[in-house]
Amino acid sequence: MNSLKAKIIQLKKDKNAVILAHYYQVPEIQEIADYVGDSLGLSQEAEKTNADIILFAGVHFMAETAKILNPNKKVILPDLNAGCSLADSCPPDIFKKFVEAHPDHIVITYINCSAEIKALSTIVCTSSNAVKIVESVPKNIPIIFAPDKNLGNYIIQKTGRKMVLWDGSCIVHEAFSIDKLLELYKKNPDAEIIAHPESEAPILKTANYIGSTAGMIDYVKESKSYKFIVATEAGILYKMQQLVPEKTLIPAPSYQDNTCACSECAFMKLNTLQKVYDCLLNESPEISVPIEIQAKALLPIHRMLELSK
Repeated sequence: MNSLKAKIIQLKKDKNAVILAHYYQVPEIQEIADYVGDSLGLSQEAEKTNADIILFAGVHFMAETAKILNPNKKVILPDLNAGCSLADSCPPDIFKKFVEAHPDHIVITYINCSAEIKALSTIVCTSSNAVKIVESVPKNIPIIFAPDKNLGNYIIQKTGRKMVLWDGSCIVHEAFSIDKLLELYKKNPDAEIIAHPESEAPILKTANYIGSTAGMIDYVKESKSYKFIVATEAGILYKMQQLVPEKTLIPAPSYQDNTCACSECAFMKLNTLQKVYDCLLNESPEISVPIEIQAKALLPIHRMLELSK
């Protein structure tokens, strides 16, 4: 074990800290995390932790969610610039007017949004439970779904529910090239294509399986196939390959990059092992959420966690 990893592990013990990491983090951060997961799993872990300090190796909205669930704990993020293109696509002041323009609608928001957006919501969902949560709403009640239009369209197809969609998207999941993907599949006709529901409709139409990051990992473990083309952020391949060392995993090709076939989230990759160490040592940068926003955002998150048990 290198000395930096050893120092982080010691600091965790000394400070009664827990490190929660998303699947899209670099491998060396995943290796020293207490828990690695997707948005739903990370929220559940954040809710039940007994640690004094939560270091969130992910992006800003994830650390905010942990703080909302743990108002009395210190929540820290290795790099405050680790944002999210999807969260940025939904400014709170404009979204508030959008909600006010649809007064009878309940508001379901994908967890990839700011605390202010969660505070304007009836219930939060993740890609793991979005279909279940939409189906839990009585059919006579109209729904606003935000901020991801691709996930929203996928849910409409799965459930048959009409929803008013906010026009937001994730640049990482919209980076996959359908032409390059079909070309890659021609060279690997024995592969199954698996995709995240934030991807665009043409990508989803090609997929043998559509699901959350955790869902994709479970599918690859259980499938009888031995080769997969994976259409989501390439960080998932590290954990996935560990769990299925005998299987071949091929990252789906993106539009812009011919040197690397994969699509990476630049925000997720802002976190480094050195930043994790510095963050834990200095207990900074610390995440804070205004008390009134915390109280309003906690209700829709708790509703989601209750429905996900």
